[in-house]
Amino acid sequence: MTNSTLVTRGLGALLALVVILLVVGQLLGQPILLGYVATGSMEPEIDAGDGFVAVPSVVTGPVEEGDVVVFQARDLNGGGLTTHRVVDETEEGYVTKGDANPFTDQDGGEPHVTEGQIVAEAWQVNGKVVTIPHLGTAIMGFQSAVQSGVETVTSVFGVTTGSSNGLGALLVGVGVAMLGFGTLLERLGPGRRETSRSRSRENVIAFWTALGLVLLVFVTFATAAMVVPSGTTEYGLISSESPTDDPQIVAPGETTALTRTVDNAGYLPIVVAHEPESGGIGVEPRSQTIGIRDSGEARVTLTAPEQTGEYTRHLGEYRYLAVLPPSVLLWLHGVHPLAAIGAVNAVIVGIAVAIVLLLFGSGDIRVRSAGSHVPLSTRLKRRARRWFRDRK
Repeated sequence: MTNSTLVTRGLGALLALVVILLVVGQLLGQPILLGYVATGSMEPEIDAGDGFVAVPSVVTGPVEEGDVVVFQARDLNGGGLTTHRVVDETEEGYVTKGDANPFTDQDGGEPHVTEGQIVAEAWQVNGKVVTIPHLGTAIMGFQSAVQSGVETVTSVFGVTTGSSNGLGALLVGVGVAMLGFGTLLERLGPGRRETSRSRSRENVIAFWTALGLVLLVFVTFATAAMVVPSGTTEYGLISSESPTDDPQIVAPGETTALTRTVDNAGYLPIVVAHEPESGGIGVEPRSQTIGIRDSGEARVTLTAPEQTGEYTRHLGEYRYLAVLPPSVLLWLHGVHPLAAIGAVNAVIVGIAVAIVLLLFGSGDIRVRSAGSHVPLSTRLKRRARRWFRDRK
């Protein structure tokens, strides 16, 4: 393989990675390593359409004045992601501002930004944001072209996408249909004559390949079980001179309490850590263990400021599969949430490897066809009998 081929493949892989990161970031509602700005509110630091390196908030240090952050706005951009600079910090949260804007976001009616709203920080070197010129312009142009093409095709068939989520679902459906069509052509299309002799053994699965697939499935589902239900919950609070029976409308300086229910729909117990991510909010207990298909409750307290108005409070929830003692998981969580997730996955990998080695050994796995007349239950019973016989 020549150097030019290696360079070409490397650039192709890099481009594919960039596209994947941007697409996945939009699906998750937060940038993953890469982000971009669509307007000129951050000029001249970041021009409209430029991309930037986005560091997820879970791996950054405390936010400081001068940092450029990506946060989930409530009013700006229709409540979407906004990339602005932190210019001040108050008891209610951070004050943010676009470099090109004449006033802060909070002067324009946006509530103070809390830790729970920040999803990433723009990477800065010597105080300057590391940008990727025109990355956003290219991505937005591609998105617009795809959406226009899809809308043109769907209008012919009378299909309405409705929203970006509907468009995404439609594209997934088209992809599945294309996959099925390609499989059908491969099965039913004209046969091809084999011109080379295969050296591989039929119906044999390499041990490490099988083990890797098993571990991929286990780790993927375990990580999803911990990450998907976790997140930040926003509580609205009104400080009013005329409080009502609504527990979230209270007199200035008063504290109200709410009950938070934590459900565990899985078949493994979980350890839950609660963390206030803004001022004026507390929770008890700070951690709890929820049994299999069980639920627990936490008491959330909200304190209204002395000044009347509408405020938001944020509470973070972090979940971990209880494959380690709760005290160990909570200590690792205190180090970093990723440390606790990594430890859980390490235990799951160890258990999965032990099970696979115990059942199948470390040799390659041969898959024999037992015939359609032999039920799956019978084949499983035969395998179990052989396993017990071999270990006597």
